Amino acid sequence: MKQNIDLSNGKGKWTGFYIVLVFTLSTQSSEWYRHTTCVSFVLLFFSFFFLCFVSSSLSLSCKLERKFNLNEMHKPGDVVLGGLFEVHYTSVYPERTFTSEPQQPHCTGFDIVGFRNAMTMAFAIEEINKNLNLLPNVTLGYSLYDNCGALVVALSGALSLASGQEEQFLLQENCSGIPPVLGIVGDHYSTFSIAISSVLSLYNIPIVSYFATCSCLSDRQRFPTFFRTIPSDAFQVRAMIQILKHFGWTWIGLLVSDDDYGLHVAQSFQSDLAKSGDGCLAYLEILPWDSDPSELKRIVHLIKTSTARVVIVFAHEIHLIQLMEEVAKQNVIGRQWIASETWTTASVLQTAHLTPYLRGTLGIAIRRGEIPGLREFLLKIHPDQSDNGRYNNNLVIFWEFTFQCRFAPAPAGWLEAGGALCTGQEHIENVETEFLDLSNLRPDYNVYKAVYSLAYALNDMLHCKPGRGPFRGHSCATLQTVEPWQLIHYLQNVNFTTPFGDQVSFDENGDALPVYDVMNWLHLPDGQIKVHNVGEVKRSGFKSEELTIDEDKIFWNFESGKPPRSVCSESCPPGTRMARNKGQPECCFSCIPCSKGKISKNNNSLECTSCPEDFWSNPQNDHCVPKKTEFLSYHEPLGICLTTASLLGTFICAVVLGIFFYHRRTPMVRANNSELSFLLLVSLKLCFLCSLLFIGRPRVWTCQLRHAAFGISFVLCVSCILVKTMVVLAVFKASKPGGGTILKWFGSMQQRGTVLALTCIQAGICTAWLVSSSPAPHKNMQYHNDKIVYECAVGSTVGFAVLLGYIGVLAVLSFLLAFLARNLPDNFNEARLITFSMLSFCAVWVAFVPAYVNSPGKYADAVEVFAILASSFGLLVALFGPKCYIILLKPERNTKKAIMGRLTTKE
Repeated sequence: MKQNIDLSNGKGKWTGFYIVLVFTLSTQSSEWYRHTTCVSFVLLFFSFFFLCFVSSSLSLSCKLERKFNLNEMHKPGDVVLGGLFEVHYTSVYPERTFTSEPQQPHCTGFDIVGFRNAMTMAFAIEEINKNLNLLPNVTLGYSLYDNCGALVVALSGALSLASGQEEQFLLQENCSGIPPVLGIVGDHYSTFSIAISSVLSLYNIPIVSYFATCSCLSDRQRFPTFFRTIPSDAFQVRAMIQILKHFGWTWIGLLVSDDDYGLHVAQSFQSDLAKSGDGCLAYLEILPWDSDPSELKRIVHLIKTSTARVVIVFAHEIHLIQLMEEVAKQNVIGRQWIASETWTTASVLQTAHLTPYLRGTLGIAIRRGEIPGLREFLLKIHPDQSDNGRYNNNLVIFWEFTFQCRFAPAPAGWLEAGGALCTGQEHIENVETEFLDLSNLRPDYNVYKAVYSLAYALNDMLHCKPGRGPFRGHSCATLQTVEPWQLIHYLQNVNFTTPFGDQVSFDENGDALPVYDVMNWLHLPDGQIKVHNVGEVKRSGFKSEELTIDEDKIFWNFESGKPPRSVCSESCPPGTRMARNKGQPECCFSCIPCSKGKISKNNNSLECTSCPEDFWSNPQNDHCVPKKTEFLSYHEPLGICLTTASLLGTFICAVVLGIFFYHRRTPMVRANNSELSFLLLVSLKLCFLCSLLFIGRPRVWTCQLRHAAFGISFVLCVSCILVKTMVVLAVFKASKPGGGTILKWFGSMQQRGTVLALTCIQAGICTAWLVSSSPAPHKNMQYHNDKIVYECAVGSTVGFAVLLGYIGVLAVLSFLLAFLARNLPDNFNEARLITFSMLSFCAVWVAFVPAYVNSPGKYADAVEVFAILASSFGLLVALFGPKCYIILLKPERNTKKAIMGRLTTKE
């Protein structure tokens, strides 16, 4: 548009230059095209529109400077809504130079589903016009443009929608011609929507897309006028991650298209997957736009050789066709394909030679809906229904594509099929075409919701009460003065429910309430593929994703008929921990068994936890169990043997005591100081019994009593032996001339007093020991990590040493005295027996010390018990064995005469 004055000397030339430059940039090589940012387009188009705006403000009439040659459809109305659809999916660019006149690319490849999307918008507007409750007395019109799968065509269509298409019209109340639109439905692609929204947002024209999913479009700073009825890729990515988590797939391959849609998805997917911690990528590959065979071959070979069994593809149908052709060539089987919403329901992939590889595919699909009356509307479409030539051209192309015929003469440049001539009498319901397959309406349903969103926003705006409006001075917009920016306020707050029962509203970012269907490619017996619904994923009230899936409905393309395993490393079971493999993703790890004393209870534990002090790990290292306790028990063989020996010694002492008591009046008993003999037998009996205190679980009282009883019993025993030895020496000395007075020091009272005094010294030592540092039970964990050795800590080592030392001093003294008296006459002499008994006693306890020190745990107690028993048996046998032999077996020698006779003989 430009002012109706001559701009050829300056501004007019610049305007033409900008148009040519835009077309030139847009149609360069694919590499330049992909990497040219939207900022370039914004600057160019802003300059172009700025010239138009300045020039148009100087006059009441505007004239179109240049008209784009576009594939379009129009219907007039009081308010016109625009639409951008992919009726053709490829374009052929003519050769050009800067000196040549820019030409529009030729559109090829008729997209029957894209055409149905456009017709759905036409149907929705017709339905709204018939609705007496919605926009009464207002007729909606539409201007629909084909983007031909090319950004330059989409931008041209968007500019045409923003500026109008008439050669000239007057800016008066009753404008003639087709006015600019108030809102636009579209575009199909995210990249196209980014560029278009960047330009048209400068003029506050609302855009409601039905298929652009790039999460970048949720940025309200960059795209303040953009809305959409399809969830963004951010939600789709989280929905994918929920599916991966549900089936336990942690090792995934990701393929994306080389555009804004694919690159933003890749970034979002990597970020969300890392945050969730539920998996990682085996590889990330970008599918080429130019169908580079070598690149596709490399990517498919990577898929084939990778250990990842799950492959997620965020790309468009055209990419999948090229990719799957190479998959079929390399015969890549055993892969679970996960489809993004762009190709989940694509029938073009459901061919016989691709079915063996794609059946069983799981995918995210746009919410399916039902549109009552749409089929009847589509059946009425006929190439002769309008007098508008441009409109008829689209219908002619559709007709020729559907019936594989051609009209004569054919519209130049638009013929898609050769063959028989079209008569116009063909019946579309007799043809098997995807155009009438309304059982799976998804993008069409989003188009339907987008049109109604604009209609409800316009309806709310027109019902504004003067003085209560949202604009300056609480004013309202009117049909005659409405501006596109005024519609945005109402569009942001729109809220309605479709006939199918879905609520439609937009959040603060212009995104619709997110919900997706989970689809599965079911393999039918006849070899066909049926895409059926197996669940849904939607956002809950807590901003989290809720996945509902019916696994019984899913067809798995594997021999097992079950979901595949796709992990880099199998889960580490309880009892092990994960160790990251250097240079590999987090999902690749080794399982290291927990060390002894540490456990892990859960799968994939990062650390092993130590068991409490009194616990130890079980053999599987997944639970802590109480440590085994070790002490000298009555129930183990060693304890039983020692207990038996102790009781046997006690019994023998009792028997000997009984023998001596029974024969107490015989010379043998009386001649050897019977009182000390009885006391010695009692002390030996106590020695045998005190050994029992060392057997069994240590208690406080047993720990305190065992060494005291042992020390006092042995001092009593050795004291008796010492006194007996001294008595023998005294009697021998008394038998010599002049030695009778010595016996007065060794009377019965003196003997008892000496034994008592020596024993009381040991009792004092024990008392001091128990008071100062009493022995106590102790859990010793130094010997074994997995066992608790219960033992009695001696408390004071000095006290224990003094106790043993005192016994040793008495024993050595007894041994020396007995050794000196060993050659005295037998009649009065026990010295030899005492010497031998003390020799064995000292030998046992000398050997005890190193053995005790070097014996761990219960074996230290066993050594001490063995020393007690050995020394006690040694004393019992050495001192009382010969006497019992004479008393029991040689009674003739147990007479006073025999004893005295022997004395006479020796003299």
